[in-house]
Amino acid sequence: MGGQWFLLNSSIGVSAMHMQLLKNNKVVIFDRMDMGPSNLSLPRGRSCIHRPNKTLDCTAHSLLYDVASNTLRPLLIKTDTWCSSGSVDPDGTLIQTGGFTDGERVVRKFTPCDDKACEWKELPGGLQDRRWYASNQVLPDGRVIILGGRQAYTYEFFPNDRSPKSYYMRFLRETTDRYGDENNLFPFLHLLPDGNLFVFANRRSILFDYKRNWVVKEFPLIPGAYKRNYPSTGSSVLLPLRLNGTGLPKAEVMVCGGAPRGAFNMSDKKRVFVSAANTCGRLRVTDPEPRWVMEKMPMPRVMSDMLLLPTGDVILINGAMNGTAGWEDATNPVYSPVIYRPYEPDPKRRFVVLKPSRIPRMYHSTAVLLPDGRILVGGSNPHKKYNFTAQPFPTDLSLEAYHPYYLYPLVSPLRPSISSVESLGSNVSYRQVFAVTFVLKVYRPERGIDVALIAPPFNTHSFSMSQRMVVLEVVGLEQLTIFTFKITVMGPPTNTVAPPGYYMLFVVHAAIPSHAVWVKVEQ
Repeated sequence: MGGQWFLLNSSIGVSAMHMQLLKNNKVVIFDRMDMGPSNLSLPRGRSCIHRPNKTLDCTAHSLLYDVASNTLRPLLIKTDTWCSSGSVDPDGTLIQTGGFTDGERVVRKFTPCDDKACEWKELPGGLQDRRWYASNQVLPDGRVIILGGRQAYTYEFFPNDRSPKSYYMRFLRETTDRYGDENNLFPFLHLLPDGNLFVFANRRSILFDYKRNWVVKEFPLIPGAYKRNYPSTGSSVLLPLRLNGTGLPKAEVMVCGGAPRGAFNMSDKKRVFVSAANTCGRLRVTDPEPRWVMEKMPMPRVMSDMLLLPTGDVILINGAMNGTAGWEDATNPVYSPVIYRPYEPDPKRRFVVLKPSRIPRMYHSTAVLLPDGRILVGGSNPHKKYNFTAQPFPTDLSLEAYHPYYLYPLVSPLRPSISSVESLGSNVSYRQVFAVTFVLKVYRPERGIDVALIAPPFNTHSFSMSQRMVVLEVVGLEQLTIFTFKITVMGPPTNTVAPPGYYMLFVVHAAIPSHAVWVKVEQ
């Protein structure tokens, strides 16, 4: 299961602090605006930007990466996106929120296009409160909730025409550690099948009714002495929601990595890099009395990204073993990704260490799942500005791809190839029965076939916002020819299980996924 690494580009010119895959198989990548010039020039005719410090910047801090052609196009972004947040609306437009200084209340939009006409559009004053280190989540009605941030103990919505204000959230203030650690920034947000939010900050977590601004319940404290949010920076996923026709699916959250209290001050001021957490916790939040189940990773991790794979497994990638997030505040990079198999009955066999990369991916590194099953990895700038001579971790502008085991040529006969998605309309509706036709050279009936929807998340600072995987209920399977099959499945039951928008649809056979096709889930 070791997988393979491939260098796609030795320098894209921009440090990949933020990444978002779009419905046209292009990826928006950007960093921040206050670190000085990037290594990517804006095209001729583009205006240079006068920064708040009165410097003139004629370089790009954002780009559009084309997955198919492995090419890029510089984009102009005007306000500071440092440590900002984002999500994709039901029409496939990236809604990007907040940042630093002149960008802290800005809403930016990027609508995908197939030509070179699409650019960033900025809406100054679009946010009620300053949002720096906040988190976003797409909601069942298609709006986005923006929650938290540095000294922002509130949440708000976009679009905000129905609720043009922010709402105080005591939980955010209560989970803030003193003396600079904080440890509740970029809170982990997951929309649960009942429509409420799971919110995790520091070591605490709640079930939150955002419509009534009410804490439905508080979950038990995660065991251990480790903090889990920025700058201690663990990561979290909502494990796949599996539908079986018996109502709303059970929901389970997983939180991995982090650092002990005081670790940020130790690394930032004393240059002492304490060991990161080597534990993960799983909490089945739909149980009547949820309890954390703790497991040990093969190594400690801080600043790692957790991504859902089409197989239902989780990959942990990037990060370090000592220190915290922050400029030059971590050491001992973790080169090896780890796969976690949540359905493996033997806990000792759930974690599998994979082939290491040669590139350290430290602070401000990112990763996203691509429709072909690869993991796109970039970034790593643990410095205040671009620094290509720093030791031991210079700024890295490269882009690489990790190929999991399921992309090995040896298993290609087991890989489905989707021919068509047949629905009543052009898109997938809730509770709609629809069919997927695919080609499969070698069929093993005992290994089964799944159809999974995966929402493309916004990735930054080790958290993939609005990440979601829904495994659909299978209604029937028909073999049309010797190699052609048609699987009939039921669409998601509600918009709380699968919020409206674009999803990657995978057919998975014998733990080998197809190349995804894009479908739009809507009413």
